[in-house]
Amino acid sequence: MTDQFSYDNPLIVRYASEEMSRMWGPQRKFSTWRRLWLALAEAEAELGLPITPGQIAELKAHLDDIDFAVAAEYERKLRHDVMAHVHAYGDLCPNARGIIHLGATSCYVTDNTDTILLREAMQIIRRRLVTVIDRLARFAAQYRDLPCLGFTHLQPAQPVTVGKRACLWVYDFVLDLAELEHRIDTIRCRGIKGTTGTQASFLQLFNGDHNQVRSLEKLVCEKIGFDEAFAVTGQTYPRKLDSQIVDVLSSIAQSAHKFATDLRILAHRKEMEEPFEKHQIGSSAMAYKRNPMRSERICSLARFAMSMPANCAATLATQWFERTLDDSANRRLVLPQSFLAIDAILILCQNVTEGLVVYPKVIERNLRAELPFMATENILMAAVEAGDDRQELHERIRQHSQAAAVVVKSEGGDNDLIARLQNDPAFAAVDVNAELESSLYVGRAPEQVDEFIAEQITPIREKYAEILAARSDVDLRV
Repeated sequence: MTDQFSYDNPLIVRYASEEMSRMWGPQRKFSTWRRLWLALAEAEAELGLPITPGQIAELKAHLDDIDFAVAAEYERKLRHDVMAHVHAYGDLCPNARGIIHLGATSCYVTDNTDTILLREAMQIIRRRLVTVIDRLARFAAQYRDLPCLGFTHLQPAQPVTVGKRACLWVYDFVLDLAELEHRIDTIRCRGIKGTTGTQASFLQLFNGDHNQVRSLEKLVCEKIGFDEAFAVTGQTYPRKLDSQIVDVLSSIAQSAHKFATDLRILAHRKEMEEPFEKHQIGSSAMAYKRNPMRSERICSLARFAMSMPANCAATLATQWFERTLDDSANRRLVLPQSFLAIDAILILCQNVTEGLVVYPKVIERNLRAELPFMATENILMAAVEAGDDRQELHERIRQHSQAAAVVVKSEGGDNDLIARLQNDPAFAAVDVNAELESSLYVGRAPEQVDEFIAEQITPIREKYAEILAARSDVDLRV
């Protein structure tokens, strides 16, 4: 517990959920250590080692009543966190003291605990990600056919629809979900591997019986909820796992950053906004401001999460031979904080997607300011069909377009290209206004939204119907 004089991690006190914070808290960590010691003792007893039912019962009775002060005192003396908790557990279980951690190395509890927490943390992230996908897809469907100005190079380009643009945001998250599902489905535990991964200590316990050692690992894996362990390890599980998982988290952050950045630009154009509450203050000085603070926070946290893969890559690359300990302090920071950051980002994304505000009149005005230039190809083809020379018409449009651009850029006037064409006898046979219907220029955007939702989103909704049916309100803490 910190006080007003000590640093608080903002991810915990401001941004992430209590659920994710507790996932990486000391109670969950060390209770899991004790459950791993229990699983090992049970498996060893079932395979014939002299461990009594009374000892097992004693271990079961003290899984969660951790005296952290006692453990801290042992660690100050021993300078070893695992042995400190072995002693603290042993104080509560005097009859079982001698068989706690039997045959194991520290990474039996530390690394197997990490794989358990990593899997459960990914499941929390999956739940949040599925919800964001669903909410953003609803938005896409709602605005499937609302034309808006498209952009390439951040310059006006062919029109799209608000819904089609939203599908770009959703699809990034859909691709992230596929990667996240793969990591959840394929994660393994470390198992029982011994100090350098050879299982020598367990082989000695079972008097050289290799089959018994293999059975022990299989049994422990089952007891802690895994189908299998890593095929081979050094002292630790391969740090490749950390790198792969944090890469997925970074990918989610990248998708969120792109979505939030687009929304910030759209807010600048006054076409769309994130939710803005009745009493929310945009600026302490400028009372009129409606700053996109949620989207800015998404980008801020995303930059932090996106920086983590390089750290994991360096840790993986420098694990000499069977292991070095320079990964330990680093991983205590990187793994929990990566998950806390993504948890916070997805909470923000859900809040934003559930309250997006669209301003169709502004969208139409901005589109119409550029539409005359985009309509010129249609106007050209209609005039050619009326019997005029294409090359001559093309040159006239080019000249009119250049003159209209001067009015807009140099004189600050409105785009008068359409009026210029209407006053040009060469285009007298063309209903120029009819060519300014914006829906003519969005192609298959509305149909693409429908197809995308049917083919990509509906299967996700069906697969995760239980998640989407559950109450999933989010409340920003600040």
